[in-house]
Amino acid sequence: MNYSELNQIAIKAAELACKEILEVYHSNDFQAESKDDKSPLTLADMRAHTSIVSVLKETGLPILSEEGKKIPYEERKQWEYFWMVDPLDGTKEFLKRNGEFTVNIALIYNQKPILGVVAVPVSGDVFYAAEEKAFLKRNGQTIVLPKRSPASLTQSGLRVVASRSHMSPETQDFIDVLKDPSLVSQGSSLKFMLLAESKADVYPRFAPTMEWDTAAAHAIVNAVGISVKQKDRDKELMYNKEDLLNPHFIALVE
Repeated sequence: MNYSELNQIAIKAAELACKEILEVYHSNDFQAESKDDKSPLTLADMRAHTSIVSVLKETGLPILSEEGKKIPYEERKQWEYFWMVDPLDGTKEFLKRNGEFTVNIALIYNQKPILGVVAVPVSGDVFYAAEEKAFLKRNGQTIVLPKRSPASLTQSGLRVVASRSHMSPETQDFIDVLKDPSLVSQGSSLKFMLLAESKADVYPRFAPTMEWDTAAAHAIVNAVGISVKQKDRDKELMYNKEDLLNPHFIALVE
């Protein structure tokens, strides 16, 4: 596998999806509806999905997307490599027009995210990682994201990522035992990117997420030295499970 080439294909797909999303974002016709789980679906989700698939299909690898997820486990469990895609992560943020939504594309190998792209349509930022290095394209320049220094949950002043929309009592309990923490908030997988950019230290997520919500960001934060481990278990999140719902997790520099 040529990971560098696959990375460039994923970036191309993400940037094309961003253009599709922005066209809808700047219109007055979101065509929003509710999916079976009552979460919102918009024209932007579908246009982004279609554009991403059109690019990724040239790799010949299977694609598992939030908007095309009804692939039987008996089929997908045979996959060694596949693309995990969230065409529009943060649809609620999209509908609020706050800019805090992303396009997420990950390459999974044997249940582990080894390549990831998180693109931000409104800002134009593109975070990506492959072969254990993470990068950020911003304002026409590409920088290497430095490795993070270890952090401990016992130290004072930790910057904690807390969701505006999904603050659970369990998350509040986690924060309450820390010493003088400060809270930072973002929507979608931008919460992980706060860690990648050294703007936060720990992200506890004790509320539901799906595999496509985390896979791309997981690859990026791993590349800067951040683990994404299942709560109460010394084990990283795994992908392509029979049930695509993630367990609760903590992302932390170790």
